[in-house]
Amino acid sequence: MMVLMVKLAASSLNCRVVLVLVPDEESGGERGTAHLVKQGIIGDIAICGEPTNLNIAVQAKGILQLLVEVPGVAAHGSRPWLGTNAILKAMDHFRKLTSLPFFQESTLFFHQPSLNLAKIQAGHVFNQVPDRCALGIDIRYLPGQNPDDILKAVREVMAGSEVRVHFHGTPVETKTDDVLVSRLCRHAGASFFGQDGSADTRFYAEQGIPAVEFGPAGANHHGPGEYVDIASLCDYVRILHEFILHIKDDEQ
Repeated sequence: MMVLMVKLAASSLNCRVVLVLVPDEESGGERGTAHLVKQGIIGDIAICGEPTNLNIAVQAKGILQLLVEVPGVAAHGSRPWLGTNAILKAMDHFRKLTSLPFFQESTLFFHQPSLNLAKIQAGHVFNQVPDRCALGIDIRYLPGQNPDDILKAVREVMAGSEVRVHFHGTPVETKTDDVLVSRLCRHAGASFFGQDGSADTRFYAEQGIPAVEFGPAGANHHGPGEYVDIASLCDYVRILHEFILHIKDDEQ
């Protein structure tokens, strides 16, 4: 995108293009994109350069991250029957979560929501039954699902435990027939899909701005061997350049 801005600076444009570079997309985006959107740094379309294999993500799952404190009863490790193991109790609760009906739902762009047990903290010493287990649960819910209903169902399953919301991010539902989104699709020769993860697109979508994820090819995001295909970067610059240069041609 920085290379693209150099190209655009030497071009005659009939629109205004703003490049936004922020440091905190992975940690929530509140101090970066969210702040800029509140200051009025918006547009008629927002393109986030997440790797998409040159396809266009018009939807993204919502985020509901929960902190759960599961209580137990401490006892000597040699007599576990005298206590209540908070780890085992927490695992039993989590297994019940996986069977909640909303995890079986699907949409045009998503097979199902996701449920990730991301963190677990419990126990102090080997010879004691743990009396507390803390879970970090990352739920990615589908557009159209109600996060309040999800939270209520989790609290019912986790009865007797403390359930707190650590972070919430809204889903994205950009219309595929939006004029600018359709034009980008034509220039890219792309297909539409739903992104399992979340991006800063949600801050624009909350303002009613068509927001998409569109980026080069790559794989293994947040995992071993994460990579981007270098050749696709050149294709990416070319597509965006043509899209911007001809962004209003079809209006004539």
